[in-house]
Amino acid sequence: MILEEARRVGAVRVSDLVARLGVSDMTIRRDLDALASHGLVEKVYGGATANVGKSTDEPGFEAKSEQQQAQKEAIAKVAAGLVRPGTAIGISAGTTTWTFARALDAVPGLTIVTNSIRVADVLRESAQTERTVVLTGGVRTPSDALVGGVAVASLRRLHLDQVFLGVHGMAAGPGFTTPNLDESETNRALVEAGRSLIVLADHTKWGIVGISTIADLEEADAVVTDDELPAAARETLSEHVGELKIAEVDEAEES
Repeated sequence: MILEEARRVGAVRVSDLVARLGVSDMTIRRDLDALASHGLVEKVYGGATANVGKSTDEPGFEAKSEQQQAQKEAIAKVAAGLVRPGTAIGISAGTTTWTFARALDAVPGLTIVTNSIRVADVLRESAQTERTVVLTGGVRTPSDALVGGVAVASLRRLHLDQVFLGVHGMAAGPGFTTPNLDESETNRALVEAGRSLIVLADHTKWGIVGISTIADLEEADAVVTDDELPAAARETLSEHVGELKIAEVDEAEES
């Protein structure tokens, strides 16, 4: 609730939160410390401000992989259940899609196209041998994606059954966005290559806006997210995307 409020109005005050939630000053300060440690808010005197980042900020893979791990595992499990054996799918770069790739061992006979070095490594190391993995060429980004003209050209010649897209942010107006212009172009080509688009995004991606739009909300046949997504965001997504799937996070895994 604190994070949702900070993002809604831009900042929160400890005294206001104490009165609203009926908890102690120290409880609120500990919660703000926890949010700040994950880079979600910036502590200021008497409260905190939302830390949504610049539209061109792009954290590295290692930094992102440590965030919302339980949520990503839950999302990956639900998304893997959408994949049919023997089909051709595309997987974009990102830590959520990397987690999803690790959940595909039970699905045989896949042809998987990806522009992610990390995703390709996971698929290569898997015990699943009944699959073909295609890694596009391109220029490497901080998130270990391969982007640019080479990647775009190869993707525009392909026809995929499903595309699983990881995003930097999602919002009602801008849609699904990224902070990297080259990655945006490459991801758009990947989206266009698929007959069905499934977006994988945990609840912290809501309200975040990168510099470039990959796809509008209406282009998603499904969005798979976690059960911490605020009610207002669920309502907005349900109105715009084909289907909203909520992954229940195991409390034991989250802890």
